[in-house]
Amino acid sequence: MSLRDVVSTVAETSTLLQLAKEVKPRPDSTRDCFAARTERTAARFPNHTAVMFEGQSLTWSELNALANRYAAALRVQGLVRGDAVSLIMENRIEFLATIIALNKLGVIAALINTNLTGKPLIHCINITGSRLCIFGEERLAAVAQVRTEPDLQGIENWLYVSDQQHEPCPDWALDFGAEADGKPAGNPPQTGQNTLADTALYIYTSGTTGLPKASVISNRRFLLAAGMSYKGGLKCNENDCIYLCLPLYHGTGLFLGVGASLSTGATMFIRRKFSGSHFLSDIRDSGATCFIYIGELCRYLLNTPRQADDHRSPLVCMMGNGLRPDIWHEFKARFGIQRIAEFYGSSEGNVAFVNMLNKDCTVGTTSIPIALVKYDVDTDELARDDNGRLIKVATGEPGLLLGKITGKTQFEGYTSKEDTEKKILRNVFRDGDAWFNTGDLMKTVDVGFSLGMPHYQFVDRVGDTFRWKSENVSTNEVGEIINGHPQVDFCNVYGVEIPKADGRAGMAALVLAPGVDALDIKSFSAYVNEHLPAYARPVFLRIQPELDTTGTFKMVKGDLRKQAYDLDQISDPVYVMKPRSDTYTLLDEDYAEVLRSGRAGY
Repeated sequence: MSLRDVVSTVAETSTLLQLAKEVKPRPDSTRDCFAARTERTAARFPNHTAVMFEGQSLTWSELNALANRYAAALRVQGLVRGDAVSLIMENRIEFLATIIALNKLGVIAALINTNLTGKPLIHCINITGSRLCIFGEERLAAVAQVRTEPDLQGIENWLYVSDQQHEPCPDWALDFGAEADGKPAGNPPQTGQNTLADTALYIYTSGTTGLPKASVISNRRFLLAAGMSYKGGLKCNENDCIYLCLPLYHGTGLFLGVGASLSTGATMFIRRKFSGSHFLSDIRDSGATCFIYIGELCRYLLNTPRQADDHRSPLVCMMGNGLRPDIWHEFKARFGIQRIAEFYGSSEGNVAFVNMLNKDCTVGTTSIPIALVKYDVDTDELARDDNGRLIKVATGEPGLLLGKITGKTQFEGYTSKEDTEKKILRNVFRDGDAWFNTGDLMKTVDVGFSLGMPHYQFVDRVGDTFRWKSENVSTNEVGEIINGHPQVDFCNVYGVEIPKADGRAGMAALVLAPGVDALDIKSFSAYVNEHLPAYARPVFLRIQPELDTTGTFKMVKGDLRKQAYDLDQISDPVYVMKPRSDTYTLLDEDYAEVLRSGRAGY
């Protein structure tokens, strides 16, 4: 390692240690929230551009004033601190103003996935006890479909937010923009009453069957994530511009991108949805210096036609998760990236890693107490010693990541106490201890000079979930749905790798019901399409005469994962649902070669 690299690492480590000091828990009663950060930023940089979107732009003063008018209109609706409101809106300026307005009042914003309809949408509204639902014109059809359903609970009023002005406000809703017009633009006094311990948001986990869980996000957690981003990851200030194309109802774009901007005055360039063909032109036109990513977007961008000047843009830094080692260096070189701040974490968890030292192919390090414990991947079971305690792995060996639950590293969990308890392991190393089970395998990696701070690398999801299309897929939930098909006796669901695709594709080993000689592929395909969202539908099917189980009748997945869809290793019939298809077809050697070569396009 060169002297320059050593000096750089020492400087980065100093920043990391300083950040660790700053994020030591302040008292729960400390008054702070992201809306308060917005007010302070608007006071510091009133005429600086806050946000750009589809040809529109607002200064910080204008964005804060819009949020204040929204807050005044919400007060008329009778909202008080601690209430919850469901928000269903695509990425746009009004989304930002709405979440800031709600936070000013101490009202919890339940950020609902804009792809949801029907029963899953009703479920997400119900589990948060929302009093109001604010929805964009672009989601009018989905909201109109559910608003009179008898299962829907608690909504006192519907607030419509205009978008393209193709659909007027329906007579059963209030026009939120009209209600806010003329309201006071000054900062409301309620903002100053909000504390770090107050719940700011409900962020939903991915629900395989369309029934997500609502993770509780306090003001403290939002601000800590934002601080990790702007101080240690992006290292941005008011002179930067952050490119945001991830859905802001998820934590990655919201905490790391919006949170960093609200705290520093950096400009936000937001897109309604990601577009690979517009990526570089957007970056160049906006002057974006920072990019919030997920690995799937990076892999997609690498598959776009290469241009000689791809590296010529203002973009120098990116922060996100899921950038796999096999494309890390290629992406960095092609697009001229100087700094990649990969992180690891989840909306609900108490564990977070961040690569603040700009090391390659690592999620960085953490100051949170963690443990990597032995996990038998083949049987999906934790290894225990003679005393029933979990066993820590050796350095460099993959292990299941656990985060210790303490007064300083709380697991805020979900709105459901039952779901929260399922993620906690107790009496792990000694009586009375409690640890958050991440469900992920991690390992330590050698990144060279790092001042003795261990660095980590994500290995895989384990057990009953895997990740595909940037969503967590529950094998149990998928299996329960598939078992409902009349021709299926039982199934075993697991994830398998496809070259040049992020995460793992679903594969289901099926045993047919007694008396069924062959699976009706047309009927089964239609059943899967109807009952499972696209990302949870198994890509592969394997028809087996019987399923292997352990001595305790737990299904064995290890060999199935290793064999995957390799026709040289298995003699069972294998079917595949190809990209942009809705029907399974028999896997032959020609398409197996397409899969192996990475040309399948998943």
